[in-house]
Amino acid sequence: MAGRGVRYRIGSAAAALALGLTVAGAGSAVAAPAAGSAAPAVRARTAPAAAQAADIDHAAWQREVRAVIDQAMPYVRQRTEGAAGQRLAVVFDVDNTALETDFHPWYQYPTPAVAPSLELARYAASRGVAVFFVTARPGIIGSLTQSNLKAVGYPVTGLYVRDLPDLFNEVSAYKTGKRAEIEAKGYTIIANIGNRDSDLVGGHAERTFKLPDYDGRLS
Repeated sequence: MAGRGVRYRIGSAAAALALGLTVAGAGSAVAAPAAGSAAPAVRARTAPAAAQAADIDHAAWQREVRAVIDQAMPYVRQRTEGAAGQRLAVVFDVDNTALETDFHPWYQYPTPAVAPSLELARYAASRGVAVFFVTARPGIIGSLTQSNLKAVGYPVTGLYVRDLPDLFNEVSAYKTGKRAEIEAKGYTIIANIGNRDSDLVGGHAERTFKLPDYDGRLS
């Protein structure tokens, strides 16, 4: 597929709108944080030329995403062997991790899946692993986001979006808290997948896998 310019994303537009509207909450009750630790992130190799370019090549981005997910797949297989009876989970970011948000117009629905991430989510689910999504999107588009994820084939155990108070907090702190909530429900998060450092810092996951964001050019 030819490279495409990065477009306005639905998450950003709705976040601005949500500041003046009552947000439809989609989070769970706050739970006490559980202890967690994270191994060093597996990172995509980011090409400086691509990161500095006005446009990001879609095909090159897909290849870099695939390189990271190809490392996550065998890890999930190994980690789930002999794990019957354990409550294991994986966590995905949404924008440019689960969905190709910045490569399509904000009004296109459903936004296509990031194919390698979809494969990983389905594979994890086939191994008995719960699949959660923790996004910085506002609650006003929580239902739309969940419908989009399901429409493109994702198994969705749970989706966490930002309620109105969360919109004023650091994204990294918000996402760390939501992973702690998942752990408080009795799950062990074996993998956390995202494309921004704010998706991955803060622990509460055994492993992290970082997709490319080209120095913040992708949301």
